[in-house]
Amino acid sequence: MDLIIKQSILKIHGNISDETDDSLAVEKKLRISVNDNEILSCNCSPAMIRELITGLFFTHGLIQEKIMLSGMDIQYGDEITARIHTTENFTAEHAFLRCLGGFTPGEKANPAKIADDFSVSVRSIISMNSEFQKRAELFRLTGCFHSAALSDGREILVFAEDIGRHNAVDKVIGFAILNDMPFADKVLFVSCRVSSEIVSKCAACGIPVLASRAAPTDLAVEMTDSIGMTLAGFVRGEHFNIYAHPERITRE
Repeated sequence: MDLIIKQSILKIHGNISDETDDSLAVEKKLRISVNDNEILSCNCSPAMIRELITGLFFTHGLIQEKIMLSGMDIQYGDEITARIHTTENFTAEHAFLRCLGGFTPGEKANPAKIADDFSVSVRSIISMNSEFQKRAELFRLTGCFHSAALSDGREILVFAEDIGRHNAVDKVIGFAILNDMPFADKVLFVSCRVSSEIVSKCAACGIPVLASRAAPTDLAVEMTDSIGMTLAGFVRGEHFNIYAHPERITRE
């Protein structure tokens, strides 16, 4: 399914106007049902849907293992429908989960502290962020996509773009879960502002380092400091700020 379409537009330059084609991001409604009960709907880009649902369910505490999602049936049309059948306990309270981005039901109020000996160099953060930015082709075409990537400090292991910033993060996390990729020695790069919701998703997986080209909120800084997560913001060119737990960032 196409992620972008062409649209004829009128471009204005002062007193001059030109007709031209522009690239628009495709936005689709995703409806998710478990055992024939629709429990969630959200809007997203129509790619990496299995990964999106896996990451979404995992980071909000709706599943503990990927086995529940192994029988997922995904159908593409005017809307995207994903049907999951499971014998696991999935209570009626999940019927209240509906979102257009992030949501909070099911999240752990007190995420486990992140304790590890992982470290990454300043040069690696700068280098990986440069590669991260180069991969954001859909953003360059439309100006309408957020991106996320998981790195081991040497290379980008998985990359995703979506019209929703939470969705991009969930797609990357879901890919890692489906491919048995550990989180304990990874850096998550995001293009968006770092909110408490983004931190919560990383905390659910035990990701030790979170880096963004944008700014964090005060609650995001408070949360990362509390749980032992390293937070870097305004990663641009040769510069970035460290807001919490700088001990993982080496100067070598």
